[in-house]
Amino acid sequence: MSGESEMTDRLVLVSHPLCPYVQRAAISLTEKGVPFERVDIDLADKPDWFKAISPLGKVPLLRVRQNGDETTIFESAVILEFLEETQAKPLHPADPYARARHRAWIEYGSAILNAIGRLYSAPTEVGFLAECRALSAMFDRLEAELAGDALRSAPWFAGHRFSLVDAVYGPVFRYLDAFDRIGDFSILDGKPHVQAWRKALNDRPSIKHAVAPDYPQRLHAFLQAKGSFLSSLIRHGDQAGPFALARSA
Repeated sequence: MSGESEMTDRLVLVSHPLCPYVQRAAISLTEKGVPFERVDIDLADKPDWFKAISPLGKVPLLRVRQNGDETTIFESAVILEFLEETQAKPLHPADPYARARHRAWIEYGSAILNAIGRLYSAPTEVGFLAECRALSAMFDRLEAELAGDALRSAPWFAGHRFSLVDAVYGPVFRYLDAFDRIGDFSILDGKPHVQAWRKALNDRPSIKHAVAPDYPQRLHAFLQAKGSFLSSLIRHGDQAGPFALARSA
């Protein structure tokens, strides 16, 4: 047992409760069955130890402790690739062409997260509706990709095998869950393949448990405090009313 423990890295995932990029790493670690510790920090009041080891001042960080030495890995894409190279149960396909396709759609997932950020930050109704249309168009491209897959009856991006692409899009759909609690913005209308994928991801234990139980309340409070058009739609007891009126005008 002592020899085994000496060979096993101790992994600490430095996190923030709302960060979707942290969730990617947590999902990957869980899918691989790798034990890890998770440490949340306040990004509005970063501790000195965090600033000392995070060159970009962002999460996630993965602190890898082995044989008395520690290495800090930053940037979620690099962390995911490190886990693929060092841990069992690979989530990337073995074929280099398929792997390149998966990496490209992971980058697309990051672009969708950026679009989501523009949507919930849009200060005006006109800007918000434009961002809704742009985000819907991005999901149109994803719908076309999924529809072209001969194995589409299977639940995951790559068919019956859960992959890193799935790990990346689980946190994406969490934002849409939050938006649905505010109003009907029609972002995924007419996209049955994306809708089915979303449901499968929402039901996956590794994705469910990548956030704390109070995540929906935390995200709702974050959106409410943005001072954006979306914030103005959040009402107690009648959340969707103002947007319904705006859309019908």
